[in-house]
Amino acid sequence: MTGRLRFLLDTNILIPLQDSSRVLENSLAAFVRLAQENGHQLMVHPASIEDLNRDTDEERRTRTLQRIRQYPILQNLAPCEWNTPNTSSNEACDNSLLYALFCDAAHALVTEDRGIHTKARQRGLEDRVYFIQTAEDWLRRLHETRQVILPNIQNVPLHNLTPELSMDFFDSLREGYPGFDDWFRDKARDGREAWIYRENGILAAICIYQIQANETVNDARDILPGAALKLCTFKVGETVRGRKIGELFLKAAFRYATENNCENIFITAHPERQDFLIRLLKDFGFEEHGGYQSDTVLIKQHPKTPPPENGIEPVKYLRRFFPHYRSDSVVRKFLVPIQPRYHKILFPDCQQQRELFPSGGRSGHVGNAIKLAYLCHAQTNSIQPGSILLFYRTIDQMAVTSLGVVEQFEASDNGAKIAGLVSRRTVYSIDEIDELAKEITKVILFRLVAHLPKSVSYKRLKNDGVITGPIQSIRKVPDAAFAQILSAARQ
Repeated sequence: MTGRLRFLLDTNILIPLQDSSRVLENSLAAFVRLAQENGHQLMVHPASIEDLNRDTDEERRTRTLQRIRQYPILQNLAPCEWNTPNTSSNEACDNSLLYALFCDAAHALVTEDRGIHTKARQRGLEDRVYFIQTAEDWLRRLHETRQVILPNIQNVPLHNLTPELSMDFFDSLREGYPGFDDWFRDKARDGREAWIYRENGILAAICIYQIQANETVNDARDILPGAALKLCTFKVGETVRGRKIGELFLKAAFRYATENNCENIFITAHPERQDFLIRLLKDFGFEEHGGYQSDTVLIKQHPKTPPPENGIEPVKYLRRFFPHYRSDSVVRKFLVPIQPRYHKILFPDCQQQRELFPSGGRSGHVGNAIKLAYLCHAQTNSIQPGSILLFYRTIDQMAVTSLGVVEQFEASDNGAKIAGLVSRRTVYSIDEIDELAKEITKVILFRLVAHLPKSVSYKRLKNDGVITGPIQSIRKVPDAAFAQILSAARQ
């Protein structure tokens, strides 16, 4: 089955949205073009038509109804079991969209409605609900893989950015925090630094950070003992939403905290304006710890040494204490052979990024995200969430280079399902997915923990008795052999 997808469109993406309309219109146009050029279906739910007919703005209602006629309407849908006689019309429409997704009437829902995104999380459907920019980015990665350059970030002093302080990018920060410009200039004078991402030379994302000691973090006057890394300002612009920039900032933060012995990382975020950021932070182990004025305080434990397992499931342990992971005897370990071309796609920073910012701390790049996916035709079915993967680059290097931990493992020959599973993770093209899906394909969703300090060669693996012959397929690794590989990587 080919990986052609059915997208359900919420009507709010077809209605201009205040000051975001230009960004949304551009992304929508690109999304529609990519979908139509590559045979994906864009569809509308009948409940959305009913909702539009209730719009009291006649001009907007007429305009949107005309616009929506270009898309087919889903037919013969099962009645939404989540609606009751007491459900409001707006709630009923939202529920109907998500119920259609739950019944697999479409592969994904595209909406700008944050309330629907929240409901999707509650229903376990969050991985199938997309903002316009994330949906557009998904199709770009499926169909323009060879043209996509994985994003990177740079470390710069704030005074390097003061000439750009008047640009529109900072408007939302000014609106949320009165006196932001004065604060920014004051911190620039103090020598504060930030991680930034530029799109075509224009500032598109920023994370200002600072190490603080024994910091009072919330209105309850709770104190974080010792050194803690504070992420003071964290913004990813709408033009680059969905490109893993926030994840890359967190990757930088985790590495920086490790190198500077910070046992906690914390940030404040507005629960309404920054709900997307809060969801991202919680996925990487941040937990709410009260409030600071109108913001929510989120703290991530970042201990120097791995905390005891205490019965915590391996995946939950990883999320809570990343980059620490469970490797005790309960956890299975596997050697995973990977061809050089896929190794380059998944791990573009493997050889170059031994340090976070190699150029004296003033510049550098973080080349890839943390959450990734790997597809193969291995015979094994014994991989499970929490399993450790040791990636062995074949053909040229013939060495173990990287370590990851499995979050999800599935087997399928449904190209569309596979495309959906890997949509937020990596850059497999639709043609590659379709080719793989001609037979049962193993889909491994994992988190990259680290590239080994030193790659471990095939010769070393053989000399140490870890292997006895060629590594041609995924194979289980005994605990003793796993320990030998890690020891060799540190020598």
